[in-house]
Amino acid sequence: MSIITHNKQVGMVGVALCLVSGMAVAQGYGGPYDFGTTPSQEELAKINIDVMPDGRGAPPGQGTYAEGKQVYEAKCAACHGADLKGVKETGGAALVGGRGSLASGQPAKTVESYWPYASTLFDFTYRAMPFNAPGSLSPNEVYAVTAYILAEANIIGKDQVVSAENIASIEMPNRDGFIADPRPDVYNYD
Repeated sequence: MSIITHNKQVGMVGVALCLVSGMAVAQGYGGPYDFGTTPSQEELAKINIDVMPDGRGAPPGQGTYAEGKQVYEAKCAACHGADLKGVKETGGAALVGGRGSLASGQPAKTVESYWPYASTLFDFTYRAMPFNAPGSLSPNEVYAVTAYILAEANIIGKDQVVSAENIASIEMPNRDGFIADPRPDVYNYD
């Protein structure tokens, strides 16, 4: 009985909110909000990168482990830790470790254990990192950080250069850990 009463109350609150929202929109309070600016074509082009698992969309560039270590220490370590194992207080996730843990009772979803493609690491880092200045890293810096993280995870050697030309060929430990999407309109990257 109390569950039904609770649901009725929630339903009435929802109806009231919809009515108030509808009045706000009808009275002109639904936007535009007149803040921010329209991005320029140059600004859009900077973040309009979509690096696919097969390497399509990767911007020109390359980076090494040594270069990546410098960028990581300057721009990433504060959140992800000097050891790449995350910093709980900042919310920065662990990037390495956890290999083989996904089927355990305590899976660690890291770049090393979970991510299926190196291009996903590049793409996410390029668009969203560092947290306080997303999109501020150049393609070369992102290739370098990618090389550093992958080498620290023992996925590639510290002497391997990561570039637009070879990012798709990097074999991630969990590459086969996902089920392919059977929809006919979805591109299969393998």
